[in-house]
Amino acid sequence: MELDVQQMLFEFLGGLGIFLYGIKFMGDGLQKSAGDKLRDILDRFTTNPLMGVLAGIVVTVLLQTSSGTTVITVGLVSAGFMTLRQAIGVIMGANIGTTVTAFIIGIDIGEYALPIIAVGSILLFFFKNKKIHNFGQIVFGFGALFYGLELMSGGMKPLRSLEAFHDLTVSMSSNPVLGVIIGTVFTVIVQSSSATIGILQGLYAEELVNLNAALPILFGDNIGTTITAVLAAIGASVAARRAAATHVLFNLIGTTVFLLLLKPFTLLIESLAVNLNLNHEMTIAFAHGIFNTTNTLIQLPFIGILALIVTKLIPGEDSVVEYKTKHLDPVFIEQSPSIALGQSKEEVLRMGQFAVRGLEETNQFLKNKQQKHSETAYQLEDAINNLDRKITDYLVKLSTSSLSVHESEEHTVLMDTVRDIERIGDHFENIIELAEYQQANKVKVTENAMDDLDVMFNLTISTVKEALQALDHNDKEIARQVVEKEEEIDKMERKLRKQHILRLNEGICSGQAGIVYVDIVSNLERIGDHAVNIAEAVLGEE
Repeated sequence: MELDVQQMLFEFLGGLGIFLYGIKFMGDGLQKSAGDKLRDILDRFTTNPLMGVLAGIVVTVLLQTSSGTTVITVGLVSAGFMTLRQAIGVIMGANIGTTVTAFIIGIDIGEYALPIIAVGSILLFFFKNKKIHNFGQIVFGFGALFYGLELMSGGMKPLRSLEAFHDLTVSMSSNPVLGVIIGTVFTVIVQSSSATIGILQGLYAEELVNLNAALPILFGDNIGTTITAVLAAIGASVAARRAAATHVLFNLIGTTVFLLLLKPFTLLIESLAVNLNLNHEMTIAFAHGIFNTTNTLIQLPFIGILALIVTKLIPGEDSVVEYKTKHLDPVFIEQSPSIALGQSKEEVLRMGQFAVRGLEETNQFLKNKQQKHSETAYQLEDAINNLDRKITDYLVKLSTSSLSVHESEEHTVLMDTVRDIERIGDHFENIIELAEYQQANKVKVTENAMDDLDVMFNLTISTVKEALQALDHNDKEIARQVVEKEEEIDKMERKLRKQHILRLNEGICSGQAGIVYVDIVSNLERIGDHAVNIAEAVLGEE
């Protein structure tokens, strides 16, 4: 028996590992094939809750994990690309999309798992073409998923003879809440509902659990899968925490409704299995699909109420800014070019505010190396690039309208300023990458050097702020101050470089630290240059 237990454990755990790897590998392949379209799909097609649901389904099918979609969604909400109401729709869609894995498992092709892996390997190792490579990754992942499942079910077979396991399934049949708890805990441990539902399909196929015990476990699996979103939201913005809370709430409400209707639901699944002649795995897949689809249909009309509940549950001011353009209405280009110009200026100033926030977050990250600051800064840089494209397109269209001489000058100033702000975003992104390099390679920068950097950073931030202020109010006096401050930044850059060389000579500082330090300083100096460009545009011919 000793050997059996060992073999059982090895087969089960090894199978689980291969299964999880297969799903991830397949998802990565799908994602590469889809390119960088996933965020785009979520960003663009979430105009109303129903579209959000559809976008959630599509992205989850491509990612092969509802947790992955929810984590991306939490990120987008946190970055302000998406409102809470839109996110709730996507999360509901993700729950439907994740059932696809269960249906794939329901197709009984386990015995062909190894030849499928072989085909995947050939495509991966003997072809250099990227598309074929990605396809090979999908095929290999697909095969690994089934091979893992086969190993797991093999490992679970001997459980039949175990008295304790038999007792457990009997008590789960008579007490559905216990089944829900077991399903939840197991999914929290494995962190993949696809995996735990795959295991459940195996258990049911081996007739180790009956349908009365299997369905509550299935509900629990859906609650457990929300843990990934909860973990992603820790330390994130208020909006992101609310999105994660919605995921938990959505599945809790669904489970409560279905537990109350457990008898009729069990009968429905039984009759479906008989009428459609479904195998055991497919029966669970149908139960999973019906649970999530019905749950979405029931709760979709109440998205507003769900949003209200999580807002009450997680109070706090939402610091998220809408990152989509607010002022650029194409109607004005035809009707009133001067209003369109004013609107463009408002949008450019918003873009400038993102640059200021990005600089502040980057400075925080440089000081305390907390990931939340770097993530926010990266999202701000993303937003700046997004606005850069939108504003530039708008201004290009506007240039074909009849503008007065003064308006043409302002148009040119705005075109230049957009480019300068976008470059500021690139520079603070460089600084984050340098700080990440410093952290990853344990590069020590002396305390004095860090203090100097902080002074220069604050000077740079205030220079950018003043440049935007000068642009906003067309204030030539402030613009002159910016030019003076930039000279200070230049002096400081020279001074810090000299001090750094002295530290190197004295051996206080390593060469590696020096490279990081000098690069950060020169990025700050370049940010100062872009601030001056904005100020000089305000000063005009002076």
